[in-house]
Amino acid sequence: MVSPEAERVLRYLVEVEELAEAVLADKRQIVDLDAKRNQNREGLRALQKELSLSEDVMVCFGNMFIKMPHPQTKEMIEKDQDHLDKEIERLRKQLKMKVNRLFEAQGKPELKGFNLTPLNQDELKALKVILKG
Repeated sequence: MVSPEAERVLRYLVEVEELAEAVLADKRQIVDLDAKRNQNREGLRALQKELSLSEDVMVCFGNMFIKMPHPQTKEMIEKDQDHLDKEIERLRKQLKMKVNRLFEAQGKPELKGFNLTPLNQDELKALKVILKG
């Protein structure tokens, strides 16, 4: 029979391990999605260099190539880029919360400046006006 103290320590370690694994899984997923986003950028760049918009282009889906119209291919890749951007942003927001929960479970203080967001264009313009005096 396990003592109550040992059981409490074991539950604590399991909780911390699960939280850490969730953080690592999200980080891996962000890296994978970012790699796919970079491949899409390469594809869009190749389509921009393509001179003839009327010709069909070869697109790789998994392990097969399909011939598709140029405009439809470009539109499809741009939609995929938007989806990837949104998914990466969602994962980054979740990652912040998961890291905070992990730090809380470990008894560490919350990271300072971790929830900062960049200024938008209007805020940046207003700041420049204020600084000019």
